Amino acid sequence: MTKFEDLGLRPEILTAITELGYESPMPIQEQVIPFLLEQEGDLVALAQTGTGKTAAFGLPLLTKIATAQQHIQALILSPTRELCIQIANDLKHYATH
Repeated sequence: MTKFEDLGLRPEILTAITELGYESPMPIQEQVIPFLLEQEGDLVALAQTGTGKTAAFGLPLLTKIATAQQHIQALILSPTRELCIQIANDLKHYATH
């Protein structure tokens, strides 16, 4: 079984997701996180609601952000205001440290 520690995420992100109670990656996270960390480009990943899609794209995005650079480095598009708020809150929790 793959662990989050095996996926290449930054230590402070691993600390945050451990504090959030994440134990092991969901199947979509297990496939998407390494892909996004290793490659540039587009990705389409489909999965049911509640399967961890936000973490699948959000954790590698946060890992790749250069915090010393003060400019826009990522843009997330959301189809609804409610989903936008949910994604923003999730990313805040992942980026706690």
